[in-house]
Amino acid sequence: MAGAFWCIVEDDRAGRPKKVTAELLGEATRLARQSGGHVEAVWLADKASEDGLKQLGEWGAVRVWLLEDAALAPFRSEVWTPAVAELAGKEAPQAIFGAVTSRQRELLARLAARLGVGLAADSVAFRVEDGKLIATRPVYAGKLLSKITWAKPPWLATLRPNVFKAEEPKAGAVPAVERPSVAIVPSRMTLVERKEEVATGLPELTEADVVVSGGRGLKGPENFVILEELAKVIGAAVGASRAAVDAGWRPHRFQIGQTGRTISPKLYMGFGISGAIQHLAGMRTSKIIVAVNKDPEAPIFKIADYGIVGDLFEVAPLLTQEFKRLLEK
Repeated sequence: MAGAFWCIVEDDRAGRPKKVTAELLGEATRLARQSGGHVEAVWLADKASEDGLKQLGEWGAVRVWLLEDAALAPFRSEVWTPAVAELAGKEAPQAIFGAVTSRQRELLARLAARLGVGLAADSVAFRVEDGKLIATRPVYAGKLLSKITWAKPPWLATLRPNVFKAEEPKAGAVPAVERPSVAIVPSRMTLVERKEEVATGLPELTEADVVVSGGRGLKGPENFVILEELAKVIGAAVGASRAAVDAGWRPHRFQIGQTGRTISPKLYMGFGISGAIQHLAGMRTSKIIVAVNKDPEAPIFKIADYGIVGDLFEVAPLLTQEFKRLLEK
C-alpha cells in the first residue's frame, strides 16, 4: 500500500519473529508518524505461526504481507528477491527496512538493484525532513558519519540491531493479514543438506544486550572457556576478533567487525583485543565499552569507556567471581 513503511521480518528457526523485528517496526512507527504513513510487515516463510502474526501486530504492524511457501525456506536471495520486488511493484511502499543480518543485508542489496533505487546500509539514525527521509550511517570503518537521502522511493535501508528502540507492545493489537499472489521462482542453487552447529547455550551475538569478546591475546581456542564462564554468569554472548577467527579458534559466525557481525550491545567487553580498525567498525556503537589488554597503547583504549591494563587471564576470572558475588545478593 502506498505510503507504507515495510519491515522485513527476521525470524528464528522455530518461525518466530526476532527482537530485531520489533526494533524495525518501532523506528518505522516513529517515522510514519512524521510522514503521515503507516507500518506494515513483510514475512517470507515456509510456515508462519499465528503467535508470530499476533506478535507483529503488538509490535506495531497494522498489516502483514504473508508470503508463505515451502520454497522460501531456507533463505535464498535468488528466490526471495523477485518475490518481494514483485509485491513492491504492486503495492508501492514508501520505504522498505531490513535488519543488519546476514540474509537481510543480501536481500536488501539485491532488492535495491532490482528496483533501481538507493540503499542506506548499516543505518544508525533517521529523520524526516521536507517529506524526505534522511539516513545516518557510518563510513570509513566508523570514523565518520554520513547523511544520505534517496532520489526516489522506495527508501531502502538496513538498520543496525540494538540501536533503535521498539515501541511499547500494544496488547491485543491484531494486524490485517494479506496473502498476496506472487511468483515464487525455483532456486537453481545447490543446498547444503546438513549443517551442524554446536549450541553454546548463550544469547545470539547480534541480539545480546551484553557481549564479551576475545582476540589474539587468548593465545588459543581452549582459553575461550574463560570468557564463556563469564558470559554465563552475566547472560552475555561471546564474540571474537578477526584474528581469532582466522586462526581457527572460533567459527566465522562469532566474528565481530567489518567482515563479520555488526553489534551495538548495551555493554561490550573486549579481552586481548588490540582494536584493529575493522574490528572497531563492528562494535564502536556499543553503549559502554570495556577493554582489557596488557598493552597500554592498544588502539581499543581510545574508544573504551573503561580500560584495564592487565593480564586477561587474571582479570576475567576475577570479574567472573565478582559478578557472581553481586548477582547472588
